[in-house]
Amino acid sequence: MGREILRQIIHASGIFILVLGIFLNPQVLILLCIIILVLSEMVFILDKYHHIPIFSTILTSCKRQDDERGFLYFFIGIIATLYIFGFNMSIADAGILMLLLGDSASTIIGTRYGKHKLPFKSLKSFEGSLAFFLVSFLSALTLIPLLPALVGALVGSITEAYSPIDDNIPIPLISALAIAIVIYWL
Repeated sequence: MGREILRQIIHASGIFILVLGIFLNPQVLILLCIIILVLSEMVFILDKYHHIPIFSTILTSCKRQDDERGFLYFFIGIIATLYIFGFNMSIADAGILMLLLGDSASTIIGTRYGKHKLPFKSLKSFEGSLAFFLVSFLSALTLIPLLPALVGALVGSITEAYSPIDDNIPIPLISALAIAIVIYWL
């Protein structure tokens, strides 16, 4: 459990991207994310052959056995969301917050307290999905109105639970799409 908590803290620390978004336009933010992604990939490759002070320790202490590519999908999801929804940074940021905070909450709560498995997904729990929904809803409320935050959190929690691919890509995209639909068409 300790390893997973550290991993989720690192996951949630991606909030620095949203903070930088206050000062940088979406295109510069996308470029920065691409640079971070490339540098991260270089560190991952180098770490296989050489001990890199600080980085190797962090990677060893929080890497899942079955997932070496989570960071790649994480940045792809953020970059795609910024690219598609950069015209309204509140929407983009709300979707990204759901990935950063909601996904971390669902993993921590679901792993620790998850007793009631979701239908058709034995590795996911009702408790984890509820944590995703509540944290995503509350964090989105800091950026967008009540109804879009509610719909985005609900759609995001379903996406997190039932996505057939790594959820780091679809969570921010589908959540932001649901928010945009509510804001612009309802």
